[in-house]
Amino acid sequence: MIMNALKVAILIDGGFFIKRYYKLYSNAEKHTPQEVAKNLYTMAHRHVGEGNYLYRIFYYDCTPLSKRVHNPINEKVLNFSTTEQSKFRMAFFEELKKKRKVALRLGYLKDSGKWIIKPKYTRDLIKGKIKLEDLKEGGITYEMKQKGIDIKIGVDISTLALKQFVDKIILVSGDSDFVPAAKLARREGIDFVLDPMWNPIDASLFEHIDGLHSTCPRPKQNTSN
Repeated sequence: MIMNALKVAILIDGGFFIKRYYKLYSNAEKHTPQEVAKNLYTMAHRHVGEGNYLYRIFYYDCTPLSKRVHNPINEKVLNFSTTEQSKFRMAFFEELKKKRKVALRLGYLKDSGKWIIKPKYTRDLIKGKIKLEDLKEGGITYEMKQKGIDIKIGVDISTLALKQFVDKIILVSGDSDFVPAAKLARREGIDFVLDPMWNPIDASLFEHIDGLHSTCPRPKQNTSN
């Protein structure tokens, strides 16, 4: 390792990354899991900088649901394990496992067992633009929430900082839940940089980070929301 080189850790919130990826990368919907993994790897390495040392890339996400449910609108069976999104996610994980210095941190999706009306249709129902019987199959979604991701990110930031494994932490996220861990890291002398992938952040977050820097393609007009 080069003298005075910084040891850099990259922590990526997977759910946030994927959402922003489809907004920022050209023809992203046609990208294979291999292409997405390659672009993620490139984006992360741009953060390391010339002459510095990559400690590790940590990628946080949830394994897809594998159960079968019935859509209450038309009783159609939905098998989550065979959806394109699920198959893509699993293939993407496999590609990341092949990358050098990448560590997967997988949480799980909490199954609420409930279907909910999508916000757009909820507004239309409240305003009387549509009636309940007008809802179609795509007007509802199965409720599920990520579990274990925020705590894993927080624990890893704390461990990296307290044990002085790295000099710099890059967090790819748009969530403010990282603030307590960021405070701890900075108190330990860690340079803490946030990469929101060009997504605007609340002005109050600037006091809890040492820098703001995105290395993915710049968004086209009106793609940041």
